[in-house]
Amino acid sequence: MRAESTPCTPYTHHPAPISFAEPWQYELAFPCDPRSPRIARTTLRAILGAHELDELSYRAELLTSELTTNSVRHTKGPAAVRLQWRHPVLRISVWDMSPDLPKPYAPPADPHAEAGRGMAILELVADRWGGCAIGEGAYGPGGKTVWFELGLGA
Repeated sequence: MRAESTPCTPYTHHPAPISFAEPWQYELAFPCDPRSPRIARTTLRAILGAHELDELSYRAELLTSELTTNSVRHTKGPAAVRLQWRHPVLRISVWDMSPDLPKPYAPPADPHAEAGRGMAILELVADRWGGCAIGEGAYGPGGKTVWFELGLGA
């Protein structure tokens, strides 16, 4: 007796995309590795492109690059980037294990210095930004979160 096989039909039913005004959130955890800021930028670009938010991409990539680079340079542990869309505002947060908040921008003594302008860039490019230290708790290390917001059409 020969078993009958049924033809495999491809799965063609996809959920409808999230509407432009609906909130969404993505998070990427990354190790303390010099490649992490590039991976974060690439991931961010893909997410914003998929959600047709290309208008925010350049500023979001620049600021995310600054914050993730600071995390990799100044901490020893893992970090994470979170993107949150609440129409018409994109909030990007970078968490790391250091409880030390960034210092306010002060011009570097050497005008040709290659570092030290990240907070000035954040101040100039973000629509809003802030940060908070998170104490160590029962669920693990605290650290800090630094966030910025970009408004659509701003």
